[in-house]
Amino acid sequence: EKADWAAGLLGIDHLMNRKPRALSGGERQRVALARAIVRDPNVFLLDEPLSNLDAKLRTSARDELKQFQERLGTTTIYVTHDQVEAMGLGDRIVVILDGKVRQIGPPREVYSDPADTFVATFIGAPPMNLIDRGDHLLGFRPENFLPTAAISSNGGNVLEVEVRTHRIEYLSGDRHVFATVTGLGPEEAHIVARVPATVDAEVLVDAEQRFAVHEKDLRFFDGDTGKRTDPRPVRT
Repeated sequence: EKADWAAGLLGIDHLMNRKPRALSGGERQRVALARAIVRDPNVFLLDEPLSNLDAKLRTSARDELKQFQERLGTTTIYVTHDQVEAMGLGDRIVVILDGKVRQIGPPREVYSDPADTFVATFIGAPPMNLIDRGDHLLGFRPENFLPTAAISSNGGNVLEVEVRTHRIEYLSGDRHVFATVTGLGPEEAHIVARVPATVDAEVLVDAEQRFAVHEKDLRFFDGDTGKRTDPRPVRT
């Protein structure tokens, strides 16, 4: 009876009489989860359960896992190298490098306020832009760096710079603008801006253009340790 309940929960009732060799990768994942459910554990530990699935299956399986966890309400520890899975499934994320915890927090906090440069560049695609300014690094997310005309003055002070655009990629309606910037550090820096489809601003290739970011969206990191530091004035 418990096995039937678990199979129904995961939508695998029709697989009950099949042999393991007759199951697809996604079906085997659900069967393994059902076997864990019938044991009624206090905690589920899932170690990269979607690693053997192709991209399309991983997307649907990720949604199923989220729904499954919410229905059961059981604490679930999910181990993954995939930041998309971590951000999409986790209520809290633990970022680990070489066995050491670098940051713990809700997905939005880890994304917006990374504890160090490793987290800043590991979480996010494209990752956070980091510009070396000698004793510290200046960071900002690509979606916060937009053509000046698209930046609202209601968000407070703005850092405005001139960039040289090199390439534009169109992904899911957004424009990923690859450019270089001078004046923010001792050397020219390569940066990426993500301009959403909702922003009606012309961006040309191989052109000098003005881009800006709100100062509240700037993050600062120690030049030696890479750890977050207190905000400081930015001079161009």
